[in-house]
Amino acid sequence: MAQVHKRFGDSEVKALLEKYIKKEVERKYIQEILGIKKRRFFELLKSYKEDPDSFTVKYKRKKPTRKIDKETEEAILAELKIEKDLINLDDNPIVDYNYSYIKDRLQRNYHTKAALPTIIDRAKRYGFYIKKKKKKAHDREVVTNYAGELIQHDSSQHNWSPYSKKKWYLITSIDDCSRFLLYYNLVETETSWAHICALEDVALVWGLAYSYYFDCHSIFRFVQGRDSFWRKHYKVTDDVDPQVKKILIDLRIKVRYALSPQAKGKVERPYRWLQDRIVRTCAREGVKDIGDAIEILRDEAERYNFYQVHSVTGEVPYYRLKRLTDEGKSLFREFVLPSPYLSSKDIFSLRDERTVNPYRKISFNKLVFPIKGAPIREKVDLRIVPDMRSGMAEIRMWYKDNFIGIQKARNEDINLKNFK
Repeated sequence: MAQVHKRFGDSEVKALLEKYIKKEVERKYIQEILGIKKRRFFELLKSYKEDPDSFTVKYKRKKPTRKIDKETEEAILAELKIEKDLINLDDNPIVDYNYSYIKDRLQRNYHTKAALPTIIDRAKRYGFYIKKKKKKAHDREVVTNYAGELIQHDSSQHNWSPYSKKKWYLITSIDDCSRFLLYYNLVETETSWAHICALEDVALVWGLAYSYYFDCHSIFRFVQGRDSFWRKHYKVTDDVDPQVKKILIDLRIKVRYALSPQAKGKVERPYRWLQDRIVRTCAREGVKDIGDAIEILRDEAERYNFYQVHSVTGEVPYYRLKRLTDEGKSLFREFVLPSPYLSSKDIFSLRDERTVNPYRKISFNKLVFPIKGAPIREKVDLRIVPDMRSGMAEIRMWYKDNFIGIQKARNEDINLKNFK
């Protein structure tokens, strides 16, 4: 609603205030007529009582309007032009303008400032504006009471840079209560091992959470479809534990699943926020390599975690997490190595088992390893830990809670894609 001075003259407002003073009209009716709140009504009333003769509702600006200089205006238009080119690109997730991002770019890259309304005004004036579609209302709220009560974990595949020929996967873990991003990384291929690395990082840095929340991707959950007329399934949903779930069971962390994409809204919103800014920055800097994109991801995630006030909680995620921890409202537990394991590698690893043959050997993906410490025809547990830098994997062998040795193999011989 327009301001009072744009809709009423001084004499009209004075007349209404006089009626209130004489108790001829109740306050609520005058508020409705003027279209103002209670606080504004009493401000006007006080001003009128103090000096009725000079009373006015006309607005007097205390400070002159701040005009942007020529260089700032040129910078705004240059950034808007880049935004328009991005929107017009094919196979690109950017579909509209992000004026808040431009505001941040001006401060970071041009060392100048411009108010958001000023940027939007220039966008409309020069044709860099797309009217946003009305979205269905969604009730966003925090449903958990403790940090670590629920960790939402997911991945998202996108063309993060217009100059890259490949789509990369963003893997994140976010604490539901504080909205703090506990883990984030870009990978070229989505594997169980990539998600296990995320679990390990969160556990060793932040501690063991109370529960994890996943979608029904095969990496996180075994879901069996309905039987056909010619085939009967012998395993039903959740009869098989995927690699990620096995680790969480060992750590006594509860596992929950989202039954629809809408149920993952809290982790999807940070995805959209990160996706939007990462793509725009990668485009401006001509990023082709995933390593450079990861550096941009780190900058944006740091901004989100330590500087951005969250629209739902009204707090910066890091300071909200710290406050919850200081108040004793945290369900994170210290990571303690479960018995009888000797290293965190025995927990955060790919799992498999093989039977010892009469020659006291086991075969694994066409590799043959001699076995000591396990009888023939008995099963040996394998805990496989790939090293992505060296390209070699460490295979740790266990038999009935006894560690019986280590073998080495190349990552490609392990075939990480087969583990789910």
